[in-house]
Amino acid sequence: MKSATPKVLHSISGRSLLGHVLATARELQPAHTVVVVRHERDRVVAAIDEELPGLAVVDQDEVPGTGRAVELAVGALPGGFDGDVVVLSGDVPLLDATDLRRLLEQHAATGAAATILTAVLDDPTGYGRIVRGGEGHVDRIVEHRDADDEVRAIGEINAGTYVFRVDALAHSLPRLDATNAQGERYLTDSIAILRERGEIVTAAVAADATAVLGINDRVQLAEAERLLNARIVRRHQLAGVTIRDPQTTWIDVEVAIGADTELLPGTQLRGATTIGEGARIGPDTTLTDTEVGDFATIERAVGNLAVIGAGASVGPFAYLRPGTDLGAGGKIGTYVETKNATIGRGTKVPHLSYIGDTEIGEDTNLGASTITANYDGRDKHRTKIGSHVHTAVHTTIVAPVEIGDGATIAGGSRIWKDVPADALAMNPTQQRHVEGWVPPYERAAEEPASTTAAPPIHPPAPDAPGEDPASGQ
Repeated sequence: MKSATPKVLHSISGRSLLGHVLATARELQPAHTVVVVRHERDRVVAAIDEELPGLAVVDQDEVPGTGRAVELAVGALPGGFDGDVVVLSGDVPLLDATDLRRLLEQHAATGAAATILTAVLDDPTGYGRIVRGGEGHVDRIVEHRDADDEVRAIGEINAGTYVFRVDALAHSLPRLDATNAQGERYLTDSIAILRERGEIVTAAVAADATAVLGINDRVQLAEAERLLNARIVRRHQLAGVTIRDPQTTWIDVEVAIGADTELLPGTQLRGATTIGEGARIGPDTTLTDTEVGDFATIERAVGNLAVIGAGASVGPFAYLRPGTDLGAGGKIGTYVETKNATIGRGTKVPHLSYIGDTEIGEDTNLGASTITANYDGRDKHRTKIGSHVHTAVHTTIVAPVEIGDGATIAGGSRIWKDVPADALAMNPTQQRHVEGWVPPYERAAEEPASTTAAPPIHPPAPDAPGEDPASGQ
């Protein structure tokens, strides 16, 4: 991968490669799950604990190869275990439980010692080949590096997924050696060992060859995500979601979408995002871990850890940061940024505003360029705005402050004191005129230079003694 990140921790569709494999394993409801780790083991184990806490983890020693890995995993099973062992690879993320159930059914029906999942590829370069014998049973698996031209011409490949009887593994694993091009103990060599013992080994061909594709570089990573996203999009379409442009719509595997919702081009739904019924999302919208209610509309917006109520409207060009909770029927409009803000039912923040660390009641309307100034340079403070409040344009509310229900804030005001309910708050400033004023650059062109500086222009005194124009009193 040419990456500082372990291969199995690279992600597609909102989950690591390993996370996809663990989720598939969980669907089979196994009695035991054992994960064998080696490269970057601490980071991988931390990811395992996050995905499925409590799994058994085994460290592979210095003996290389998949055969040694499976030997260590079998050794970690409880004594007396006599079931079947399913072997999965951590870098094959597209394999789902349906194919594995088919594999298990064939294994049980044939009484085989081992059953291998295979695929038929037009270009099998790099994969181990399945060599079949009489009755179509598998004789052996030959790795690409160790194959001659006749074997390399075979199109059926080993997908790296197996079912073994545990007693068959107990017989074959100790007999593996490392006499191959890689100097590793191959699990695939156990097939020939079992056949020499007279055991039956069968193979089940995957219905979709792309399901068994492994990941070894970033090109394959991108292709795997494209294939998985196409599956996810199709699943939602068949469940009643309209997706206008599947090729530009990206949906993570854990996203939930209600029927009759419409996704427009350029929509990305990430993480644990949930969308209700009849919503309209996009175009050019990215939502991460965000909850959207029924019939809400979101256009050209970004939301992260936000809640958008039923029938609410967001965008275009809005940014909902974590902690935003927009009530039903509310609005967050054009060029509005919100953070850690609860915005009540029917309340509107239409345009050009920043609302941070704020609680707003119902049916309030904030005029253009209303700002809640929440940061004093050291600490964050909260603003509380009641219901049925109206602020005019270009209002700055300096936290901590509380504005009562039904209050009105005059345009251009700077509010830093609590405002009582049903009051009008304002910061009046005096308008004055300088008659006949000429811009300095025009005066310089018309008049000779003077060595005497012009007297400063001072603002007029307040209209009444004791009046402070900045206080609003």
